[in-house]
Amino acid sequence: MTRVLKICLAAMALSAASPAFAQPGSSTGIEGRWKTEAGSAAEIAPCSEGYCITLKSGKFNGRMIGRMKAEKARFVGTITDPTDDKTYAGSAEVDGDKLKLQGCVFKLFCRSQTWTRLP
Repeated sequence: MTRVLKICLAAMALSAASPAFAQPGSSTGIEGRWKTEAGSAAEIAPCSEGYCITLKSGKFNGRMIGRMKAEKARFVGTITDPTDDKTYAGSAEVDGDKLKLQGCVFKLFCRSQTWTRLP
């Protein structure tokens, strides 16, 4: 369950404060490549649902694990743990080169993790 929540948190990384609305390529926006706590690379890019999170390395390379939409000054959405295909609610916030993620089950059981921006 810990791995599932970590993955959810990663996807929730899309819920960010106003800096998340910066132009693509900006070091303050949500878009880009991120190193997960597990050491894999993930990419957050625009998609038809807002922003999609796709793993770019590791065992689940190429798998989309999250979808986020802007909601007020944040991004919120869902994230899926690729190990068991369970989907969770989550959010994210960009703080410089860090992406703080939170994933929750029933808004009661939450876990957080921080991803680091890759060059």
